[in-house]
Amino acid sequence: MRIEKLSVDNASLISSLFGNMDENVALLSKELGVGINAVGSDLVISGEEEAVDGCLKIIDGAFSLIKREGNLRPYHVKMLLDMLLDSGSVDISGLSDSVAVTDSGRPVKCRTVGQRKYVKAINENGLTFCIGPAGTGKTYLAVARAVTAYRNKEVEKIILTRPAVEAGERLGFLPGDLQQKVDPYLRPLYDALQEMFGFDAYAKMMERGVIEVAPLAYMRGRTLSNAFIILDEAQNTTSEQMKMFLTRMGDGSKMVVTGDTTQIDLPKGVNSGLLQAVNILGAVEGIAVCKLSAKDVVRNSLVQKIVNAYDNYSKKQNK
Repeated sequence: MRIEKLSVDNASLISSLFGNMDENVALLSKELGVGINAVGSDLVISGEEEAVDGCLKIIDGAFSLIKREGNLRPYHVKMLLDMLLDSGSVDISGLSDSVAVTDSGRPVKCRTVGQRKYVKAINENGLTFCIGPAGTGKTYLAVARAVTAYRNKEVEKIILTRPAVEAGERLGFLPGDLQQKVDPYLRPLYDALQEMFGFDAYAKMMERGVIEVAPLAYMRGRTLSNAFIILDEAQNTTSEQMKMFLTRMGDGSKMVVTGDTTQIDLPKGVNSGLLQAVNILGAVEGIAVCKLSAKDVVRNSLVQKIVNAYDNYSKKQNK
């Protein structure tokens, strides 16, 4: 058992470290198996040697974040924990960087280590595949990065597309023309863009063709140049559709392909184009494959538990 005493000359640092109803240190204690107590202006950390050493690294990073951000949120603590488990160290450089800023002025930031790796992959590669469960920010972060690319004049337009296959629905039975049939499936993309640009600016950009949101079928035969292109729900593409889409990329363009391979709605016997593409292209230079997991879920904490429960069930069924 090791006991380490850390003197802190700023009471507000200790208060921020503990968080609302001590939620931050409760998370640290649970994950690392250490005791953390405030005794006057000292922090007393107790536990196994390696756990205490890791806790001190996290506390040092937490204090730096508090000085920079003004507070410490539970998701900050989770990120610091993930860094420690991932690499044995805690590096907060770039942790406060924004992926984009919404129309209301709210910065969009990565909230997990997996998300940071995902955005880094987008920045460094021409084509990025991202596979992960619901709620991990796959689509939202891709849209945020596309908005920043447009604002920085890296691209001239933003193109977002989805295959028109969802949860067993057959489009022919839905009312309206093709665009009206697929609009409900594209709603998450519309919502993200409207949040980033504001409704009026978004509507004008749609009218001018600067933003294009369309079903995957509309991509056939085109060359997409100087654009940031996002294919969402890619697990529902066939092999032929995926190859068609990927070969649309023109000069000056960047592509992001996202999907959740646990929610494939293709007919029985039809292979997912996303899974095939990752297997074929994963080792190609300039192409990145990112895999997010339940620990990257940033929705209600219950979503993470739901994802884990389904994963465990699938493993049991496969056995």
